[in-house]
Amino acid sequence: MEKTFSLSQFSLDGKIALITGASYGIGFSIARSYAEAGATIVFNDIKQELVDKGLALYEEYGIRAHGYVCDVTDEIGIKAMVKQIESEVGTIDILVNNAGIINRCPMLEMETSDFRKVIDIDLTAPFIVAKAVLPSMIEKGHGKIINVCSMMSELGRETVAAYAAAKGGLKMLTKNIASEFGGANIQCNGIGPGYIATPQTAPLRELQADGSRHPFDQFIIAKTPAARWGVPEDLAGPAVFLASEASDFINGHILYVDGGILAYIGKQPQ
Repeated sequence: MEKTFSLSQFSLDGKIALITGASYGIGFSIARSYAEAGATIVFNDIKQELVDKGLALYEEYGIRAHGYVCDVTDEIGIKAMVKQIESEVGTIDILVNNAGIINRCPMLEMETSDFRKVIDIDLTAPFIVAKAVLPSMIEKGHGKIINVCSMMSELGRETVAAYAAAKGGLKMLTKNIASEFGGANIQCNGIGPGYIATPQTAPLRELQADGSRHPFDQFIIAKTPAARWGVPEDLAGPAVFLASEASDFINGHILYVDGGILAYIGKQPQ
């Protein structure tokens, strides 16, 4: 039967979405967009305090979310959480591996233990969580996995050796999941945020004492064809697209939401 286009392909009605680490920030923004598209939201965080804050934030926006305390690097705990979600909410249709950390440190000064911690949370954890949800997706006959990658999946920069290594690995894990489970009607794609204006990046955008922009702010604006930082809402449409039926024939792709940075060599010096 010929497949025709309909806006209903972008609907997430009846879907259950697990977004890891979505108590705030980019994860919350993605989860909020999913709720507005009709999905039931499930999220986790590492502490009850963070889960409670997340639940309160969702409630402010009129979203009834389900929050769980779980460390994404704890394989036994993740398996138990997924089983509990399936019992209390239902089978997970959409997984967003959002939880992550960054440790900015010159490579020669970084302890190996700190390097491993970034790899564990940013790369090993997505493997653990995907492995936990895949059996039910296979049984159900469909599933969407979205890994939050980064421009550092493609580029290097000073002080982010561990983060870039993890996100580069996550890009390839995304492609491998797509390769291995595409035949089961499971699509695994990545979303790669550019520089996003969040509370965490606010110090880098504060005006200096003389009224000038922060040097890093100037650098990002100069390197971005859009000439601005992104906002979390810029990720909403792409994230919904990758979670919806509209992307059913897209697999193993990393969608960069970066204002054009990766396409741009930069301005010629005057």
